[in-house]
Amino acid sequence: MTTSPNSPAPSIDGAALLDEVEAFHRRFNIFPTEHAYVAVTLWDAHAHLMDALDGTARLAFLSPEPGSGKSRALEIVETLTPRAATTVNASANALFRLVAADGGTPTILFDEIDTVFGQKAGGNEEVRGFLNSGYRRGAKSLRCVGDGSNQTTEWFSSFCAVAMAGLGSLPDTILTRSVIIRMRKKAPNEKCEPYRRRTHEKQGHALRDKLAEWTANLHEQVSDAWPEMPEGVSDRPADVWEPLLAVADAAGGHWPERARAACVALIKAAQEGDEASLGVRLLTDLRDRVFCGADRMPTAAILEVLLGLDDAPWADMSDDGQSIKPLTARALSKLLSQYVRPDNTPIRPRGIRIGSGTPKGYYSEDLSDAWARYCPPHPGESATSATSATSQVNGGDFVAEGPSGTRHMFAETDTPTLRSVG
Repeated sequence: MTTSPNSPAPSIDGAALLDEVEAFHRRFNIFPTEHAYVAVTLWDAHAHLMDALDGTARLAFLSPEPGSGKSRALEIVETLTPRAATTVNASANALFRLVAADGGTPTILFDEIDTVFGQKAGGNEEVRGFLNSGYRRGAKSLRCVGDGSNQTTEWFSSFCAVAMAGLGSLPDTILTRSVIIRMRKKAPNEKCEPYRRRTHEKQGHALRDKLAEWTANLHEQVSDAWPEMPEGVSDRPADVWEPLLAVADAAGGHWPERARAACVALIKAAQEGDEASLGVRLLTDLRDRVFCGADRMPTAAILEVLLGLDDAPWADMSDDGQSIKPLTARALSKLLSQYVRPDNTPIRPRGIRIGSGTPKGYYSEDLSDAWARYCPPHPGESATSATSATSQVNGGDFVAEGPSGTRHMFAETDTPTLRSVG
């Protein structure tokens, strides 16, 4: 079949094109799950539709150790996205001017993001503000422009697609606006093709140009789209995934189904991650592993159980970014005071009647509202399981059983003394 010179160009099969983009990633990237390939492919495509979107998902490649493929993942994304600009130390002013420059919205790729958000990030507050705010259209910052005393103020937009790579984790302010890919070192049996920029960059750019051509006709469709969210996905996670699901729906084929499966799986993984909010982790451990149905617990008993949890951070918390200390009664009170009781007053320790003694502690009724609002669904485990804590009042004594099965008694004194009872 021949095509007339005046015939319109054949339309691009969106689903097949996304398959090609995914296959390109698979050549050079070892992602932790199949869902990660889906999410990153959709993110690449969504970066071509920034003019049609009201919001954008941040993409975060994170790992606990170097050599986990984060920078390589960012390098492949760079070849597939429009007007990609990779940086490790850009100033806020440079980033604002890059977004404002002629030629279209850039895709900013920020490597070594831990230097911006980490404990030793120092004076990067303005860059953090840029990254935190630019997830939605209309986000602007007021900046001074000009030289010396001849300066005026001007509003600069920060709305653009941003992908990041770094060690450790990120603050909740950016994590909750991100699709999180937790990278890991390749196992001995995991192989991928070595990436050679001189050869493979051109192949990535060819796919980038096809994505640009395909998405050029999708702006109206995507801007008017209200993608159906998977059950239970709402609020901030829905904002993050809406543009990616809109791309998947526009592509059709198997992409809408795969996108929603990836959405659910990656949101769940993010909620269960070790770097979730410390306050939410504390509330959840108190509900599922300390109180376990008890109506009250002395602070000493709570700390005994929390510090005995091998898979929890309470025994080696960082108090100033350097010193490592176990959770104390004061730190416990400070963390819980961020949340409120059902009467809308801060959660504070109260005197607990145990026989004739009244040690300080906490009541489950004070924590109930915070548990309902912030904690993930209850796992449904038995309160008598080996990994849970159980408690009871025995006459004038309070007995707490820790994760290892060790039982501790708090005698009925004003200042209870912790002692092992078996």
